[in-house]
Formats: sequence, C-alpha cells, structure tokens
Amino acid sequence: MADPMPDPGAAGTARTERPGQTRAERHPDASAIGKHGVIGNMRTVALVNTAAAVDFMCFPAFDSPTIFAAQLDPERGGAFSITPELTDARVKQVYVPDTNVLLTRFMSVEGVVEITDFMPITRTAENDPNRLIRLITVVRGTVGLVVRCAPRFDYARTPHQARMLGARSVAFTPDRAAAAARDAPTAAAAPAVQPVMQLFASVALTLEAGDAVARFTLGHKESATFILGPGAAGEDLCAPSEAALDTDPCLNATIAHWREWSARSTYRGRYREMVNRSALLLKLLSSREHGAIIAAPTFGLPETADGARRWDYRYVWIRDAAFSVYALLRLGHVDEASAFVAWTGRRTEDPAFDGRINLVYAIDGECPATEVALPSLADGHARQPPLIGNAAATQLQFDIYGALMDAVYLYNKYGTATSYKGWQHIVKIVDYVAAHWREPDAGIWEFRDAQRELLHSRLMCWVSIDRALRLAGKRSLPCPTERWTQVRSEIHQDIFDHFWNEDLQAFVQSKGSDRLDAAALMMPLVKFIAPKDPRWLSTLEAIGRHLVDDPLVYRYPPDGKDGLDGEEGSFTACSFWYAEALVRAGRVDEGRLVFEKMLGYANHLGLYSEEISAAGDPLGNFPQGLPHLALISAAYKLDKVLDRDATPWSD
Repeated sequence: MADPMPDPGAAGTARTERPGQTRAERHPDASAIGKHGVIGNMRTVALVNTAAAVDFMCFPAFDSPTIFAAQLDPERGGAFSITPELTDARVKQVYVPDTNVLLTRFMSVEGVVEITDFMPITRTAENDPNRLIRLITVVRGTVGLVVRCAPRFDYARTPHQARMLGARSVAFTPDRAAAAARDAPTAAAAPAVQPVMQLFASVALTLEAGDAVARFTLGHKESATFILGPGAAGEDLCAPSEAALDTDPCLNATIAHWREWSARSTYRGRYREMVNRSALLLKLLSSREHGAIIAAPTFGLPETADGARRWDYRYVWIRDAAFSVYALLRLGHVDEASAFVAWTGRRTEDPAFDGRINLVYAIDGECPATEVALPSLADGHARQPPLIGNAAATQLQFDIYGALMDAVYLYNKYGTATSYKGWQHIVKIVDYVAAHWREPDAGIWEFRDAQRELLHSRLMCWVSIDRALRLAGKRSLPCPTERWTQVRSEIHQDIFDHFWNEDLQAFVQSKGSDRLDAAALMMPLVKFIAPKDPRWLSTLEAIGRHLVDDPLVYRYPPDGKDGLDGEEGSFTACSFWYAEALVRAGRVDEGRLVFEKMLGYANHLGLYSEEISAAGDPLGNFPQGLPHLALISAAYKLDKVLDRDATPWSD
C-alpha cells in the first residue's frame, strides 16, 4: 500500500489544501510564536501549539532538517495534529511540575480531553529511543478525535512514500533519490540523511495523500497512544506489539528523571517557578551527546512584525552558551558546566590553535552550514523566506572571549580546577585577546553593514583578561602577569577615554558615536564599573530615557541604522539586564517592578522568545536561552538584595 507524497518544495508546485480546509485552518491563530510548549530529550526538540499540533520538529538532531514545520508554513511545512471534536472547547497547557512533560487539555461541556506529550529520557539516557510519544486520555464524557501525522522531510523539500504496516502502523520513507537529483542552491543546502519514520498507534490508521490519519472515539478514562520515531530500513519495518505501546513505565521514568534533575537546584528564592522553568529550558537546549548548548531550537521565526530577519539559531554561540553555564552554576548544576567546558576544550586541541575561537559552532564542533534561504517554507505572508545556516559564523566578535573566560573562571571556582593542558589553551586565548583587542568587530548584535570599535566588545576583552588574572592568582598558575595587567589597564582607560559621550553623559555604543546601546548594561554586571559610580548612574539614566519602553528595552535606537530590513522589537534579555542593573544601582523597587512586569511577558508556560513587539507579542526564535539565563541572573540578584545577602553565592 504505497501512497506517494508529492514534493511540496519543488519549483512551480502549487500549494495543496485538504478538501474542505478553510483559510483559518491553513493559518491557525495557534501558530503564533508564543502559543507553544516545548518538549525534548537533549537530542532534539518539538514545539506543541495550543491546538495540540506538533508544528515544529527537526529530526534526528537539533540541527537536522525539519520533519514538521507548519509553524513556518502552515500549508506545506507538515504537522502532527490531534483534534478533539468538541464544541467551543477551552484549551489550557501546563507542564507536569518540575518536568518537560507537557499537558494540553481541551475542556467543553461535552467532555474533557488531555494530551500528554514527551520524549523519553531516563537516568540511562544513552539507551533511550529517540522518539516522540503522544498520549490521549478522555477525562470526562465521550469524545471523537481526529489525529493526522503529516511529515514533510528535509525542510519540506523532499517527497516521501507512506506505507501501511498492518492496521496500526505507517512507515514514512523519504525519497532520497529524488532529493539527490534535485539541484540544491549550494552544497550546504543539500539534504542531510533523515531516517525512515515509523508511526505506531493503539488505534486503526489509514492513509490520506501521504498522511497517516486516525478517526476514533474514546469514552471516559479511555486512552490512545501514538509513537513516532525512526524505523528500521527496508523489510525490517514491522507492526507494533502491545508491549511497545505500553508507555506508562517510560512516562513515569521520564517524569522521575526531570524531577530528579530539578531537585538538584540550590535556588530557593521567591521566583522559584520561573527560575526552575528557565533552568529546565536551558537543560533542553543542551546536547547530551556533545555537551554543547544551542541558542534556540528553531530557525526562521521572524524578528519583525512584517516577517523579516529570519535567522537560524540551532547552533552553539560561545557567548550564549557561556552565559548559560554562568546561570546553571548559580543554581548548582555543575555537570552541565563541566560538559560545556570539556566541549570548548576540544575546540582548542588542534596543535595549530593560536588562541582564536569561532563565534558559532555546530553542535558537533564543526562550522555551521552556509546561510541559504528556504523557499520551500515561504508561507506567502512573510517578507522573506526563512534561512538555514548562519553567516554570523564568519564574523569577528571579541566579546565572546570575555563570556567564555567568565564561565571558565566560575567553573574553576564552583566546579573543577582547570588542568595544566587547559591552562595552556587559556593562555593562548588571552594572549590573542591582548594582541587584538583594539580591532573593530561585528559585536554582540552581529552588525552586517560594517565593523566598528564597540563598547561591549572592548568591555568583554577587559573581562577575559581580568578573569584570567584572577584565576592565575587563585591557582598560582604561570602567566605573563605584568603584560596582561598592563593590557587590562589600557582597555579600562580606553573605554573611559573614547566611549564616554560628554553631551549624553553616557557610555555609547562605539568609539566617538552618540548612539546608546543596552549592551552597556553589562558594565556593572561584569564588575567593570561600580554600580553606583556617577558615570554609570548617568548612563543608566540615559538608557532609561532613550531605550526603555517600560519595561521593554530596545538593544539600540530603533531607527533603522543597523543595516538590516525591518524594525525589530525590544530585546527580552536586555529588559532583565536592565532590571538587574537598577537593583545593583540601589533602585531596588524600580528594578523589582521591571523584573515582575517582564514576568508578565512570558507565554502561558513561562517561556520567552528573543524579542517582544510593541504590542507585547513574541518575536524571533522561540524559546531562546538568552532571556532565560538573564532572568535567572536578575532573580538571583533580587533575592540576594531583598534577603540582605542571605544567599551563599558570591561572584
């Protein structure tokens, strides 16, 4: 029973619609960026929207091509939907407490349906099958349901064949020959090998235009199970056994695993729920195979209301990952810091290593793919198609060295002392910074129009040398102390001499400019300047006047002078930096109010995107780690001040 799926991404292919499908179904409101929960197993992640559809999932890894991408293109991207036949149902999503197991509940006078979504992960994680499990339970009443599993392989560019395996299983086989024959724009856009996917179900399935569909009814306390994962090749595919569909032990073990991990947190402050959710997300973004931490699990979600700026964040930004280590160490999660430090160390093992590290890496430590557009997932409503790969990988950004060295310093303080070999690599890194810190770069905001001498980059160069000197002093490690100390002093003086604008009474974005930059908020956070220094207080005032739309903070003036199309939203992490800077400056009530207002901008599950529009809607890739680690830092500082330094952490 072969049912071929036409190639939805081929040039000239018309968009297809199911019979009777309305425009509202093709472009559901539930596809909005923030209306999602996220599940995962530290190999990959799936997003589940508030209509109970898995509408974004890369497989088998974080940076693999998508098999579901309806969040980007509802017509061609593919989704795994569950639709209860209820009238005027209200929908609620919650996590099982202290886990990444997601519950979606449909509630109506006719009945209540609960859908449990998770990816198995247990104490012996290396043996867990890489699969998505969806459990449907009718809590009250008798309810009809329609389930449709509609994968679209290789970013909806590669057709597949669907084949029944008995009455309750379907194999989806991507047409690799067709993919190989297709003319890819670049070698980097050629399809990665994706496995045959097999859907197991506890109810009967049928095929409809290459999709697996189930229509059935469940009564009170009755359940149905759907399992999607890689199948064996060729004739080894088989129908599921009853034992394979008994997922209760797997669910219980997964819940136990997440709760055990959450219980290791040392945080007991007043913002525990949001801090723990942030930590659970950072853990989801960590690769259990490699130890790397990605920036976000998605690509192509626009940063502007008109659909522009659609980058790929499924990579390891040294800065974001290092900041994640800082946040996780604060919560007592040393293992994650150890894994990332080891991953970073492997990037320096080449005998030719000269101290320069890349800005962005793939999860396995290789260079990210070349940046290319995906017309196969252009939904016809955005200004530009989504991009995969990331051209920022070729940029020079000096701030990453400070973020990395701060993380290494703290790991030595709260984790394990660096080895002799590791210290030799650190010396090379710091020597590189000492030799190049005066050079212009693209900076933390990855400007694509021109390189500049940037305040934040200069600041973090100072941090890299400062932390190396501190570490050498604490461990009595050999280093060119006099030379490093001299360079550190030169950087410090350069910032005060060339990045201070007398008219604005503020530190500015680049040497000699008159533009403010919210990245300056890091100055007291990294201990470069006292939080109540007069020059810092006037800078904080200037940022508050010009970049803050209470409580939202723009990373720089939204005047279109960043060399990119479209007007972006406020930057979520900057709002948490602002809250922490206010608290450190002694404006505790103001900082606390900004922080708690920002909690109101999280989605219904406590998750944040990269940016927030003027209307309060999430923009950009979702969920992103950077806002969550900034939240953890601000919450910790607030607790410390409000509790009068009762907490044991010192930084």
